[in-house]
Formats: sequence, structure tokens, C-alpha cells
Amino acid sequence: MAPSNLNRVTVLGAGVLGGQIAWHSAFKGKTVVVYDPFPEAIAKAKVAHEMYARIYAAELGASDADLEATRSRVTYSDQLEPSVAKADLVIEAVPEVPEIKTGVYQQMAALLPPHTIVATNSSTLLPRDFAAATGRPEKYCALHFANLIWALNLVEIMAHPGTSRETLTAATLFAIEIGQVPIAVQKEQNGYVLNTWFVATLTAAITLVVNGVSTPEDVDRTYMIVNRGCAMGPCGLLDMVGMKTAYDVSSYWGTLNNDAQMLKNAAYVKERFLDRGLQGLMGGEGFYKYPNPAYAAPDFLAVPDPSVVPGLVDRLLLRSS
Repeated sequence: MAPSNLNRVTVLGAGVLGGQIAWHSAFKGKTVVVYDPFPEAIAKAKVAHEMYARIYAAELGASDADLEATRSRVTYSDQLEPSVAKADLVIEAVPEVPEIKTGVYQQMAALLPPHTIVATNSSTLLPRDFAAATGRPEKYCALHFANLIWALNLVEIMAHPGTSRETLTAATLFAIEIGQVPIAVQKEQNGYVLNTWFVATLTAAITLVVNGVSTPEDVDRTYMIVNRGCAMGPCGLLDMVGMKTAYDVSSYWGTLNNDAQMLKNAAYVKERFLDRGLQGLMGGEGFYKYPNPAYAAPDFLAVPDPSVVPGLVDRLLLRSS
């Protein structure tokens, strides 16, 4: 089959996943522009890309030449018009806030070449909600990547009623060209496939912590013991997702569904983390401190020494009082 011809890629948003999509696409041979209106976000993405270079060398066997070629294929900009002027594919990875996404699409619509395909990397929202704002609904779909894109190599592809077959063909070929397993989401559903179960798991975990039922460490121990071989549990995964995204999702769905627990969770994330400048894994601290989180310690899942019993009993009596 012919290639996708999606060789010039612009990623809107230099956050955790936007930065990963950009670096990985460049590693796989695409020419990439990372756009973000905030220079500090671009600076953080550059730091993250050097971290990814070390990860790709260690985990994927990337050579110095591979990494230098990847760097040469990535440019950064805080100006939207030049960022999208030559794009074959624009991947939107801005915050999970509908008003922000709509605003970016409307601002970009008149700047794009006629052939450009636009995709959202939204993890929970539907493409039909933004198709009209793009100005090219037939060339618009969802491409949702998993965090840690180099290892968890899947991309969920979702159409809306106006997406053309040609767009879906090119988007699916692009996913394969950058080493991703395409997952066809056959009906529009908030949460797609991955986040339908993933967000439910993370929400349950943070609810246990917020309501004082358990500690982050014990939530993760429970998960990791039952799912032997997992590198981390839900609270560690929340750190990986990032506290801003965790807050945005909880706040949006809590407000939309008048869900008091989701709003309580959002308030906790804001007060416990965001107000203190703690962003999760990429910022060095969330539920855990990095680069050496407690869940990575060899004895994290071990049967404890009896000396811990008094502390455990204190917690049991405190919670039951």
C-alpha cells in the first residue's frame, strides 16, 4: 500500500504527551514542529526531549547518530502561523478543556494548507464536538496516543460522521509508519477504549486517597500485587499522566455531570499538587518523588518487618474513630 504522505507534522501543545508524540515522530523519520504559545512550555519540552534521548538509547538501542538525526528533525515555535504553514498533519495536544481546543482550531483554520489533516489527541472528548471548528471536518479525526509512546505503542483512531475514508486511511498509515498499533474505535465514545477503563481505575484510586480510605502507597501495592509485573500502580500512573491533566479531566466531568466526588478529587489535586507547583513525574514530584519513586524500590511489595505493626494499627484506629 502507498505511504501516508504525512511527513511534515505539527504538534500543538508541548506538554507531556505532545512532547512525546513530537519526539517519537521525529525519531521515526518525520519532520516535526512543536508549537506552544508559552515559551516556558517549549523550554520544558526541550528538557524532556533530552530525557527521551537517554531513554531511547537505553531502551530502544538508539545510537548517537539516531538521536542527532531526531534532534535535527524537530523545531520549536511559539508562533502558530509559521508552525502550520507547511504541515501535512497537525496533531492537537492542548489541555482537555473544550474552550481551549475550540479556540485553537478556530484560530488555525484559515492558516492551514488545503491538504492538511487535523487530528485531536484528546483522551476523553469526542471529535464531533470540534469538527466544525476546524473548518475541514472531512479531514479531521482523533488519534489518541498512550503515555510512554515508545513503550506503550498504541494509537486509538476515532472518526466522526463527517470524516472521509481518505483521511482515516492516511491517519492509520501514519500510525503504523511511526511504529504504533492502530486501535479502531468503532463508535464515538468518551474515553475511547483505553481511557474508558484507565480513567475509571485512576478515578477509583484517587477517590480512595481523597476520602482517607487508603494511602497512595497502599493503593499501588494492592494493584501491583494483584497485577504482578506492573511497574507502577494507579497513583504512580497519575504522576505519569501529570497533575494538570488529572485536574482538567476531574474538573470537567465533575462539572458536566454534577459529580460531587469528581469535583472533590479535582480540588484535592489542585490544593495538594498544582498550588504547590507539583506537576507529577515530569516535574519531579507528585504522589511520589522522582527519579527514585518508592514504588520502584525492591522491597515495595515485600512482606514487611513486624516493626511496622504499631504504625499500621495506629492508622487503623485513626480511620475507624
